[in-house]
Amino acid sequence: MTSIFRTVMGPDFDRLHPQLRRRFSVGLASGEACTGRGVMTRIWHGGAFVKPFLALGTTRNILVPRTGRNVPFTIENVPYTDTFGRETVSFVRTFRLPGRPRRFDAQMVLSPKRDRVLDYLGTHQHLASELHFAAEPDGSLLIRSGEHRFREGVVDVRVPELVGATAEVRESYDDDTGRFRIQVRVVNRYFGPLFGYEGTFQATYTDIRGCGVRPGLRPVREESRA
Repeated sequence: MTSIFRTVMGPDFDRLHPQLRRRFSVGLASGEACTGRGVMTRIWHGGAFVKPFLALGTTRNILVPRTGRNVPFTIENVPYTDTFGRETVSFVRTFRLPGRPRRFDAQMVLSPKRDRVLDYLGTHQHLASELHFAAEPDGSLLIRSGEHRFREGVVDVRVPELVGATAEVRESYDDDTGRFRIQVRVVNRYFGPLFGYEGTFQATYTDIRGCGVRPGLRPVREESRA
């Protein structure tokens, strides 16, 4: 049994920088959770037209409605078994913006075909995205989103490109500073860049048998459809 990320990447996983290999080996098999703490040097938005969407998303811990520079940041990657018996790894990001911290929640599971990761967004997992992982020549990790679906009750529809977006995440490790570097861009095909952030963080690892899953980390509602 290996991590869900090694499973989807196959031999490509071994091309990642050793620190990235460890970070993305978190899971039930390794018995480790990973917490990253650092600073986002920049959180940015696109044009004013994106603000209503960002404000709506923040009610369910999706995206971040404010911009900022040098914002303290935490990411919690904790593996657990969800209500439906699936291994899940949390990707809960907290941006400590002035006045009120903001969260961007996601929970990742392996697709039924074991060929991609499914990324359930927000506190109620109404949005789900396919994620595709690839190792870059320099050992960094590139993650691109694919199809997005909206699910609520009997509703299960593909999010149209007009209102949807593609996310691209690049994560690397800087040997000189001993820090991970991350850059995130969310872009709409028709309206251009919508949202993103970039910065650095350091990672610590803990035994999940000792730390468990802290209250508030899991979503309020879990979605069974893959």
